[in-house]
This record gives sequence, structure tokens and C-alpha cells, in this order.
Amino acid sequence: MAQRFDYSRTMEMNAAIETFTALAHETRLRAFRMLVKAGPEGMAAGRIASELDVAPPTLSFHLAQLVRAQLLDSRREGRSVIYGLRTEGVRDLLGFLTEDCCGGRPELCAPTSPSKTTEATT
Repeated sequence: MAQRFDYSRTMEMNAAIETFTALAHETRLRAFRMLVKAGPEGMAAGRIASELDVAPPTLSFHLAQLVRAQLLDSRREGRSVIYGLRTEGVRDLLGFLTEDCCGGRPELCAPTSPSKTTEATT
């Protein structure tokens, strides 16, 4: 699949805006972070709804927004719908955010490990 973001064209800017819009809601952001932790294997929609204490129809609406933004994939396993992280979509978004970072040195924007963050604040 072609990369979703090409940093010089309006269509790709619109894709980035759609992705940020999908993440700009508390329920969607919480679900996304939960699925980041779960990885590509994902979690059943019912479990996500239970852990987030969100009604299943409401959660389905929010997860559909994250799928449309290409941050999640879904698959059916028996009677369950499993949602998982779409790593390519996440990489595309991170690339979009960091491409021009720090004078063309995106490695300077790499996240620090939790231990480094803790050490810096103590």
C-alpha cells in the first residue's frame, strides 16, 4: 500500500488533519492508546468497551473513526470484532510530524525512554 502522507501536497495534509481529528476526542484517544499497548494483535471490541466503560454502540462509532483515519484495522473472529493497531498508519503520522523536525534532523525528535524522562525530572 502506498504511503498515505506525501508532505508536499494538500490531499496528504487533509489526511493528516483527518487523523488528528480522529484522535481529538477523549474516548478515541483512550481507545487508541489502549490498542497501542495491545499491539497489532488487538483486542475485542467488547473488552475495549468494558475497560473504557463505554456503551458498545458508542465505542463502535469511535473505533470506526480511527479505522477511517487508518490508525486501526478490524477483523472478525467468530462473533467478535477485533481491533488492532495499524502500524503503517501510525508510522506515516509520526513521519509527517517529524520530517522537518529540528532542521531536518528528525532523530532529535525521537521519544525518550520512560527511564530517561524520570531521571530528567528527579
